[in-house]
Formats: sequence, C-alpha cells, structure tokens
Amino acid sequence: MPGVDHAGQIARLRAALDGAAPVRASECLDVCEQANVVVVQPSAAGRAAGGRPVWLGLVNDDGALDDIAAWVRAGGPGLAEPPGVLDLYAFTVSRRVGKALAD
Repeated sequence: MPGVDHAGQIARLRAALDGAAPVRASECLDVCEQANVVVVQPSAAGRAAGGRPVWLGLVNDDGALDDIAAWVRAGGPGLAEPPGVLDLYAFTVSRRVGKALAD
C-alpha cells in the first residue's frame, strides 16, 4: 500500500513482540486486496488447544500492530481472546490460497 512504511511496520512488530514470537515477511500471500496482511499462527500450545491461524487484513496502522502484539504476547490463537477491534481486520482466505500456503 502506498504511503505505508512496510519495513518500519515489520521492525515495529518485531520490537513489540520482543522475541515472544517470530515475525516473517513475505512478498506475496495472494490476497493483495487485503494488504497489509498479518497471519497470526498459534503456538504449539495454542494449536493443541484448538487454535488455528488467523488472517488479518488492511493492517496499515500502528494501533492494529499494537493490538496484534498484545494478543500474541497474551498467548495468541487458542490461548487468548483477541482484542475485539481485531475482528474488523479478520478475514477468511480461499481454500486455494490456504492450501498453497500449507504446501
């Protein structure tokens, strides 16, 4: 998205998580209309508790990054409820996209 400091967002998220979870950047997740996209993966404990990856789109402001980082630090999918505002960012990917990323 023009006008968004993408590298700055990645650095900010890494700093906010302070090692609580890895942050990986990708050139394309095949959902460009939702840029910037953040996929929050559950930890092993979160997955064991039923957590699944959560896709968040249009994450283009620092407030959203702060909410994501707070949720991940609290346990993330399967272990902690996301801040309610993140419901506004959540979306479901097509099976084709999900399958391609799982391979």
